[in-house]
Amino acid sequence: MSHLSPTELKTHASEIWKSLDGRELRMKERLGIPLQEMPSQDPLVRCTNMNEVALGYSEEQVRVESARCLQCKNPTCIDGCPVRIDIPGFIQAAFDGDYAKSLGIIKESSLLPAICGRVCPQESQCQATCTVGRSLKDVGKAVSIGRIERYVADWGRENGKSRPPAVKPETGKRVAVIGSGPASITAAADIRKEGHTVTVFEAFHKPGGVMIYGIPEFRLPKKIVQEEIDALTTMGVELRTNFLIGRTRTLHELFEKDGYDAVFIGSGAGLPKFMNVPGENFVGVFSANEYLTRANLMKAYDSEHAATPIYPSRRVVVVGGGNVAMDSARMAKRLGADEVTIVYRRTEVEMPARVEEVAHAKEEGINFFLLANPVEILGNDKGRVRAVRVLRYSLGEPDDSGRRRPVPIEGSEMEMEVDTVIVAIGNESNPLIHRTTPELATDSHGHIVADEEGKTSMDRVYAGGDIVLGSATVILAMGEGRKAAAAINRLLDITQA
Repeated sequence: MSHLSPTELKTHASEIWKSLDGRELRMKERLGIPLQEMPSQDPLVRCTNMNEVALGYSEEQVRVESARCLQCKNPTCIDGCPVRIDIPGFIQAAFDGDYAKSLGIIKESSLLPAICGRVCPQESQCQATCTVGRSLKDVGKAVSIGRIERYVADWGRENGKSRPPAVKPETGKRVAVIGSGPASITAAADIRKEGHTVTVFEAFHKPGGVMIYGIPEFRLPKKIVQEEIDALTTMGVELRTNFLIGRTRTLHELFEKDGYDAVFIGSGAGLPKFMNVPGENFVGVFSANEYLTRANLMKAYDSEHAATPIYPSRRVVVVGGGNVAMDSARMAKRLGADEVTIVYRRTEVEMPARVEEVAHAKEEGINFFLLANPVEILGNDKGRVRAVRVLRYSLGEPDDSGRRRPVPIEGSEMEMEVDTVIVAIGNESNPLIHRTTPELATDSHGHIVADEEGKTSMDRVYAGGDIVLGSATVILAMGEGRKAAAAINRLLDITQA
């Protein structure tokens, strides 16, 4: 991570841009342009606030970074994008300073560029296949596609150029969308564009799904998510919150009582997994879902105006190595914890979290205790957490995930004195919809079974996102929503004919 200030990064980029002098650049020259670092808040400062950590490129930086793109004849970066954005096209337009054109190219494929540019793991998707990264033998030096996308999207929002898609004349067909996360937002918009009436049903009191309750403000400002939700309502999509499908209405009732012609299920995977070790019922043990929902959706960090209390913590252990674990640890730090430690049973190499998030966590003073895992949580005479007993591990042969399997080391147990344990080891699908609709096929993990177009075992019912994939990225969920929406639109066209 860069230690230069935002001003220094901007000045450095200006000097590089002047040296390019508007001339035609050869491949060797492009490969020689240094990667533009993302300006960010000082670690000591950002730990005390909820403001966004990454500050975004300056215009000079975005044009210099765009100059690094080789404009390949066979753009492999597109193959790495779940919604197949014309990446060289929007980067070339950004290089030219035509940000309206750049945004238009992105929006042909993606409705949420400001969100995806911030939270999607480009390093394992579009940037993983970037020719620049491969040429330099370092994927970390690939063109910063996500950072350029973020700049263009923010430019569009700030300059009034980010308008919702046009809507065709009304067809009279009605579609219910369950959930309001990225898969559902994408599906709702694509279906509404064709003139169909769309209603989104959200169980929480605010729409946005994981983007609202899961991802912290310091990574994804909620005003950006709200603007995307507002775009849906501008298109004429109806939002109904505090509406739990399976309880307020069953899936069958949406068809039989309410007269919907098709349903898309994008309800996510919000049922937290636990470790099933002794002591998980002590006061001070939280799922990451609960912890982050209290902090994000209900703003527990704002003690004077919060809609919920938050547990006062001083020494925190977060179990897990994904982005949710990083979010939980960094949130605990911001909520006043003196010491926060991530406990993960593999090494940093195997961590599924984004490299940038791990780096930010380290900068903020988060401790990492690797090759270890809790085997018991210990409590005091008041039933509160006082310590966690962990077992050390070594790495064996790769397992089904391709990562080396953690092997316990006998006799290596030790105690860590803590008052809070946050479990961030993944989620499962909420079984409520399946329990009230048994003919809806699910797999052994409770995920809805759907084909390549999102079609489920039930007639006129489609699904996508985490409810199908398990844990997915925002852009993958969007891709699922887009495919299902296309199938629903084809279905409705046939029934209308």
